[in-house]
Amino acid sequence: MKFRLIHALVASSLIALSGAVAAQPIIVKFSHVVAEGTPKGQGALKFKELAEKKLPGKVQVQVFPSSQLFGDAKELEAVLLGDVQFIAPSLSKFDRFTKKLQVYDLPFMFNDLAALDKFQSGPQGQALLTEMKSKGLLGLGYWHNGMKQMSSNKDVLKRPEDIKGLKFRIQASDVLEAQFKAVGANPQKMAFAEVYQALQTGVVDGQENTYSNIYSQKFFEVQKTIAETNHGVIDYLVVTNSKWWDGLPADIKKGLSEAMAEATAYSNKLASDINEADRKKIVDAGKAKIQLLSKEDLAAWRKAMAPVWTQFEPGIGKDLIEAAQKANN
Repeated sequence: MKFRLIHALVASSLIALSGAVAAQPIIVKFSHVVAEGTPKGQGALKFKELAEKKLPGKVQVQVFPSSQLFGDAKELEAVLLGDVQFIAPSLSKFDRFTKKLQVYDLPFMFNDLAALDKFQSGPQGQALLTEMKSKGLLGLGYWHNGMKQMSSNKDVLKRPEDIKGLKFRIQASDVLEAQFKAVGANPQKMAFAEVYQALQTGVVDGQENTYSNIYSQKFFEVQKTIAETNHGVIDYLVVTNSKWWDGLPADIKKGLSEAMAEATAYSNKLASDINEADRKKIVDAGKAKIQLLSKEDLAAWRKAMAPVWTQFEPGIGKDLIEAAQKANN
């Protein structure tokens, strides 16, 4: 009798324990490298809010901004190993997985974020989300940061000859390396978290970035001139481990997909507003001057960088480049 009672108690404890285990929420770690006030930072927080609201008690999203968990160099490896579930690297980071995404790095490809949106929502842009699935990465959405501007520690930055011989920090991208070589500069691949100190100490002379990154990372404090070139885009691809994603229960996957779609719309709407506001803050700070370029100035940059398109067309595909160009119309 005593044995049966003990057995019953043990059995009931195991049932209770298994129920507690089953009730534990799925932990989703979202790691990124920028500040919380940027478009990506705000998008990640909105995704957390929406996912936990749609899946109460089932999912817990933990957001780690500003390279708290992993920096530029390690975050892709981390998601492939399952150390984090979501990351949102810039599109420049994926060229070792597919050359097609290099279309986004081609200089002067998109006139503005509206053209970028048009391409990404079209069939070619949507197809690129699953381009890396066989390599373990699934794209869930495109998040905008904004148009890129160029900055340097020199007083004048109007024409390609103004940066000849200067050291420019770039992301780890072959296209961006070729872009700066085309105008006679010396590109230096460097992690985002290291850029401020490198600019401050003169390890590099300049960099390219959006106004939101230039402001949030205080690059404007250690640069003399920001040229408003709008010569490219910084855009992010929110990716997850494709095997992890495929293994999720259907209701979890549905809730996370819905949260991602809503967070994407929210983040992308913010991108233009934040960049515009941060541009004004840079002007008001009075440290770096913003230099406006004439049509002739911009034409000189376009002409100097044009060979980059020819160089990378074989890997990207002529049809993809043409589809992206049509989005400007």
